[in-house]
Amino acid sequence: MSGSGRDRISNRVMNLGDLLTEAARRFPDRPAVIQGERSWSWAEMNARVDGFASSLAALGIGPGDKVIIHARNSLEMFETMFAVFKLGAVWVPTNFRILPADVAHVAEASGARAIIYDAEFAAQADAARSAGAQILVCFDRPRDGEHRYADLVTAGLGTEFRAAPVERDDPCWFFFTSGSTGKPKAAVLSHGQMAFVINNHLADLMPGMTENDVSLVVAPLSHGAGIHQLIQVARAVPSVLTEARSLEASEVFRLIETHRVTNIFTVPSILSVLVSDPAVDAHDHTSLRYVIYAGAPMLREHQKAALEKLGPCLVQYFGLGEVTGNITVLPPHLHEIADGPGVRIGTCGAARTGIQIEIQDDSGRALPAYENGEICVIGPAVFNGYYRNDAANDAAFRNGWFRTGDIGHFDDAGFLYITGRASDMFISGGSNIYPLEIEEKLVACPSVVEACVVGMDDAKWGEIGVAALVLEPGAVLDVPALKATLAERLAGYKIPKRFEVFDALPKSGYGKVTKALVRDALQRRMADGGSSLEAAQ
Repeated sequence: MSGSGRDRISNRVMNLGDLLTEAARRFPDRPAVIQGERSWSWAEMNARVDGFASSLAALGIGPGDKVIIHARNSLEMFETMFAVFKLGAVWVPTNFRILPADVAHVAEASGARAIIYDAEFAAQADAARSAGAQILVCFDRPRDGEHRYADLVTAGLGTEFRAAPVERDDPCWFFFTSGSTGKPKAAVLSHGQMAFVINNHLADLMPGMTENDVSLVVAPLSHGAGIHQLIQVARAVPSVLTEARSLEASEVFRLIETHRVTNIFTVPSILSVLVSDPAVDAHDHTSLRYVIYAGAPMLREHQKAALEKLGPCLVQYFGLGEVTGNITVLPPHLHEIADGPGVRIGTCGAARTGIQIEIQDDSGRALPAYENGEICVIGPAVFNGYYRNDAANDAAFRNGWFRTGDIGHFDDAGFLYITGRASDMFISGGSNIYPLEIEEKLVACPSVVEACVVGMDDAKWGEIGVAALVLEPGAVLDVPALKATLAERLAGYKIPKRFEVFDALPKSGYGKVTKALVRDALQRRMADGGSSLEAAQ
């Protein structure tokens, strides 16, 4: 091909913010978001987003700028996604539970120019400002020098904001995910990659979904639920937001019945809580078509309990943030309620459309069925690497394959089974937890000499953190005091659920404390009935 012909080739793609524009054009008066007695149409939501985007542009936010969102679920939080996308800027949502120091790291690592936040998180906003964010927007109670979200929306109303042109690899979302060190890294999600993800979710997770469906939001929009809701906008499906600040099964099932909800994204621990609550039997939930769960292992007995209560509507997928939830799928018709011949117990499903999975050994050699190795993937859903982190990218990719860090194997039919993790990370209640960060905080506590944190199976959370400690001579473990100290240094979900005191931590022949030896020692104590595990709940 000649040079001039090559120059004419374009990588231009749709700006994902225009998914909202299209929904408003096709279904202007139909509901987009419902919360309590309030309902906003697609036309209203799009007008508000355009108004806010126009005001942000006037403040100097434009293509490539990073904008942190630190807030609970709300219409406004959802709107920020599309305003930032339309600007050609990068949406940087955070887990609202993280501490100010964590937000400061996110701001510094991303180079954020702005933060949009709930007033209750003023300390996190201040941390972002100290790390370089220049523009602060508060949803409800702005302080001196800050902007009120509603005022910016109003100031720009009546302006049809034209979405910025973008190319396939232009970033739209920094999905912060941690590595084995526990230091969050920004996985770069792009407009073109996410367009594939949207179509893949529609094909593999929710086939046949239309504007007549309804979605209920029960998880934070900052992570997997946000991706799920982006797919809803692509089909003009209304989203119902809960009003309670924490999960209430009675509210969830009441909303399912009232709005005839057809799909939900959740994690196994939340799903187990919901189906074990009496509310499941007090409301009509037959409208549910797809109850999608991911993010953590689900015990077989919990899976069967959910099937017994909800019927054949469960959809499981396996997928890291770096692959945007697009590795495997186990659809409803493969969720068997009874054990027996031919039932694949423990599988997370088969490869998603357009995704290739390979089980590899340490050298990158492909392994045969039933042999465990690292789960590696290629495909259009794989992210564009970690932002400004060459070392992490070098470790994450090998010969074009993304290395998930998870260990598993295939069966003869290509169904994947996850058997462990290459890293020490564990998943509790759908949240990834990395021990090193916790261990560092523990050994900084009074009287704690050594600490090792491991994930162990738990009926409620899937896994919980258990801390094995060595104390100073003569010291006695004071769990409430230790928890109070940790609460000043760690987000609550990272604090171990249990603590165990050892005279000395088990070590390898090289004198190293290893997770495997510590876990074995804890399991022996429990099996012998002599466990002195201290609950931290």
